Amino acid sequence: MLLPFCLSVYLIIFLTHSDLAQSRRLQQNRRLIQHENNIHMCRNQSIKLGARLVRYNKVKPFYSILDCFLDAVKRHPNKVFVHFEGREYSYGEVDKQSNKVARALQAEARLKEGDAVALFLANEPSFMWTWLGLAKLGCPAALLNYNIRSKSLLHCFSCCGAKVIIASAELQDAVEEVLPTLREQGISVYLLSEACSIQGIKTLSDKISQASDQPLSRDLRANVNIRSTALYIYTSGTTGLPKAAVVTHERVWAASFLQAASGVTSEDIFYINLPLYHSAGFLIGMAGAIDRGITIILRRKFSASQFWDDCRKYNVTVMQYIGETMRYLCNTPKKDNEKNHRVRIAIGNGVRTDIWTEFLNRFGDIKVRELYAATEGNIGFINYTSKIGVVGRVNFVHRFFFPYTLIKFDVEKEEPVRNSEGLCIEAARGETGLLVGRITQRSPFVGYAGNQQQTEKKRLRNVLQKGDLYFNTGDLLQIDHQNFVYFQDRVGDTFRWKGENVATSEVADVLTMANCILEANVYGVKVEGHEGRIGMAAVLLKEGEDFDCSGTFKQVVNYLPAYARPRFIRIQSCLEMTGTFKMKKVRLVEEGFEPAHIQDPLYFLDTEKKTYVPMTEEIYRAIAAREVKL
Repeated sequence: MLLPFCLSVYLIIFLTHSDLAQSRRLQQNRRLIQHENNIHMCRNQSIKLGARLVRYNKVKPFYSILDCFLDAVKRHPNKVFVHFEGREYSYGEVDKQSNKVARALQAEARLKEGDAVALFLANEPSFMWTWLGLAKLGCPAALLNYNIRSKSLLHCFSCCGAKVIIASAELQDAVEEVLPTLREQGISVYLLSEACSIQGIKTLSDKISQASDQPLSRDLRANVNIRSTALYIYTSGTTGLPKAAVVTHERVWAASFLQAASGVTSEDIFYINLPLYHSAGFLIGMAGAIDRGITIILRRKFSASQFWDDCRKYNVTVMQYIGETMRYLCNTPKKDNEKNHRVRIAIGNGVRTDIWTEFLNRFGDIKVRELYAATEGNIGFINYTSKIGVVGRVNFVHRFFFPYTLIKFDVEKEEPVRNSEGLCIEAARGETGLLVGRITQRSPFVGYAGNQQQTEKKRLRNVLQKGDLYFNTGDLLQIDHQNFVYFQDRVGDTFRWKGENVATSEVADVLTMANCILEANVYGVKVEGHEGRIGMAAVLLKEGEDFDCSGTFKQVVNYLPAYARPRFIRIQSCLEMTGTFKMKKVRLVEEGFEPAHIQDPLYFLDTEKKTYVPMTEEIYRAIAAREVKL
């Protein structure tokens, strides 16, 4: 009986393995078919969206995202446009409220077509209808980061040429701080409030409530076209202060198409918890929702503990993310109902491969559409496949419309590698290179408002042939042998932390205002388990001075938002320079902040003690164990 039993067991194993092998082949075939379908769908979608953009370039009168909103109002005036803190606002209500805003500003601020207006507003519905009201007057809006203060706030305001600023009531203190300078410059300051006792700040909410909600004439924006400036969105860079990227109406349309490219339909419900002053929240989120004619769930700020409850409560089907938000969600305590939701698409950027995998394992089969793009850039990618860890795939249709290449880059010298003829060298397949996008009529680079010097710095000439012109993204990417695109790192004087770009020279300027610091070399370092890089600075003290822990803490807290404050400070006897007198950062970045590997005095910004404290192995271990909130 033993032999037949063994044979039967063998037969079961053999058949099982055969079935498994056949099953695997079927699964592989299905994945291959699905992948091919995705490619065809992406190409078809790219062609359709490209055709729409071409059509909008030619149609007279110009059809803007505002016109798209007004058409949605006609189609479904009672459909909810935005849910916010327990209240619903329909398309029709938001339209009427924006009419009231436009009329109030027309009467009070005497705004006319082309006048730039700065919005210093929190995430709230008033942001949306204030912007729509300005668009109805043909006025571009400068979207100010509500975290910035003092010098940065004044800089951001002045570089867009605005003569009017509209602020949330909760940001009154920040406005008061710079009010004397604003008044000297003849700037009109309006607060979204019924009352304000501060001389020089005018209230706006009371005027809005009394204004008519009747539609405004299209003639008020008769000269607006697809190449007109729609927005100024701020991005950090090598200037040390944020730069106002000029966003044309063409760029608004292109960014809004990303929802369609990701498979979002008119039946979806879109969850926005990212700041509306950013491209992600405003362009991809809000403008994309208008293009699709869908409902938005808006939150003031991201909350990991309430995220999935919100999704269930409002039947959210599409979410936005940055790498940090996904990590926060994965760090929440596990619950039995984690896959009990209707979210089917996640659109965003900056998520690590391990977090991406954990997110899918915990929260279900969600199509993650990882993006690569820059507010001012002329090239971007979207991962339309299910492959984890990539930002896109080489697509010949996409490359035809938006030509780009990867070139060899010297990280030490922070410049492209050039051959004997002075031309750049293309990176080999599988090799990391600097992404550059060719500047053409179809893929323009408009630049930065009031900053021709920095605009020119982003232009790279004589790349593949003499006389050509490319946009320098400042990012290192890699394309593998299967044409998948991977983001590798950021170069230059900017790093990213908490979803925000941090300009190293801006932080250095603030540090050198401290009495004890002569020079500062600021850079970002990696922290295990966190996306991006956290701020660190190597500093040279003034002769005869000791490091003033408390004074330096007050300096960075008073002048920098939380995400930009250097959490680690390294005291050096001299700062290394390159042959062109740039501060060397590569070795410092590699050495990080582990006390055991650094002989120099090292300090940590302790938010509880409100000072810098000596960095110890104990603090280092607590950070590694995620016991310290960064």
